Amino acid sequence: MMIEVTTDWYLTLAALLFSIGFIGMMVRRNALIMFMCIELMLNAVNLTFITASKHFGTIDAQVAVFFVLVVAAAEVVVGLAIIVSIFKKQETASVDILRSSKG
Repeated sequence: MMIEVTTDWYLTLAALLFSIGFIGMMVRRNALIMFMCIELMLNAVNLTFITASKHFGTIDAQVAVFFVLVVAAAEVVVGLAIIVSIFKKQETASVDILRSSKG
């Protein structure tokens, strides 16, 4: 017996990935881990867009995914540069310590 993967499976997976990313954002205090959780949530949204595009038979959502990926790539470049500069000044990238630091 073969299980057919339907739209519901993809949407459930996207909701699970988004939930993991959201919980990671709320629980972890390391800037790098929080950054990875944001990327996980963006990929969950991309999966939802692609699923909708396949379900409705249009290409509109796939174009939206392209723009989300471009923005995510720019975010990675800027975000990692900020995190690297923080690691150069301090031993940790905890957001609690960063909140109280000046300059």
